[in-house]
Amino acid sequence: MHQYPQSPRPDQPPYQDPSERYPQDSPYPEQPCQELQYGQTPQCKRSRRAIWISAAVAFVLLLGGGGGFAAWKLDWFSGNGEHVSFGAANPPPAADKKATPSEAPKPSGDPDVLMPTGPKSEFKQSTKLDDGTIIAKTRLTGAKSGFEGDVWVWAPKEYDDPKYAKSGFPVLIALPGGNGFPGNYWADRSLGLQKAIGEGVQAGTSLPFIVVMPVLNPDNKYYYDGADIPGQPKMGTWIAEDIPAFTKANFRTYKSRDGWAFMGSSSGAFVGMKTVLQYPDRFKAVIASGGEIVPDSPLWKGHQAEMDANNPEKLAKKLIDANGPEVYINFQIGTKESGRERMAKFQQQFGKGPVKTTIRDIQNGEHNGWHYVRGMKEGSLEWISKVLKAPKPDTAG
Repeated sequence: MHQYPQSPRPDQPPYQDPSERYPQDSPYPEQPCQELQYGQTPQCKRSRRAIWISAAVAFVLLLGGGGGFAAWKLDWFSGNGEHVSFGAANPPPAADKKATPSEAPKPSGDPDVLMPTGPKSEFKQSTKLDDGTIIAKTRLTGAKSGFEGDVWVWAPKEYDDPKYAKSGFPVLIALPGGNGFPGNYWADRSLGLQKAIGEGVQAGTSLPFIVVMPVLNPDNKYYYDGADIPGQPKMGTWIAEDIPAFTKANFRTYKSRDGWAFMGSSSGAFVGMKTVLQYPDRFKAVIASGGEIVPDSPLWKGHQAEMDANNPEKLAKKLIDANGPEVYINFQIGTKESGRERMAKFQQQFGKGPVKTTIRDIQNGEHNGWHYVRGMKEGSLEWISKVLKAPKPDTAG
């Protein structure tokens, strides 16, 4: 029995004919939005369906705003589908037979630095940001879970800076709300997550995170709570084991939990928080925006013990009883959405001892990714940057 009321999940949405389901490659936020007047902030209802009409209108406006403007904006798509490698000294993907791998730099004196372990994945550009950084996509078959799904990645400009060639970088695993399949809407540049991090780095309020954006669910019919539900794809193993292993194979990271965190919205916030509490030896912090507190997938029926093992309330109590290790949970909630009472109650009951909790209220914020990124810019990025480990430039010579 759930202690807190959970927002409904559209496992079988009564308001939409199956033939009218949204396009299956949607990377966009799933909230249907109210009609806007010019200059208004998006006012999105608390729902997780994709809204493609606004995306289409935006694209038409983009193209109709003048040839020069359109050409400049279309630079976002320049190079899409081309092979991408991260880290100037890293060897290219195995598929590139003509390239000659260069010798990888040796790690710095910090024993916590982990250089890419390989094998390297083959990345293709999905979009380009204004600062020249790339969001790229690959297909991954999880060695532990056996699940095959898409993963998007972004590395900050500092990752290719020779001064950081021997340093590890902190990792932020970004999980979407909504169906979380077949896309991850944090890979959509319009939400501004990567831009917010880049601007925060320049302002000294954010670490230069590597952002990893996997699919959250194996289909768009059910929610799997980021867990290994008996008889279902092992999405808990996918998130907690396969995604970190993939990141370590391809990027310079840290061995310790000091370099690993989650951020997510809605159902993705639940999974991020649950995973941090479940594996405090591997992950240290989470920014959980507008999320649930307890598991509520219909697939848990008949598996109470397994569901309890994925319940953040029970996991937090277990961590408190064990007196650590410390974990850090930063809730974000818009003042125009419901759910704050759940977070406040969790904080009151379990925000003690090793479970460090804060709640950030986003003024005039609603249940959507744009407003959650605004909350991150207003303080949550700085909060998590103080908790995690920064990369260190090589000052020799």
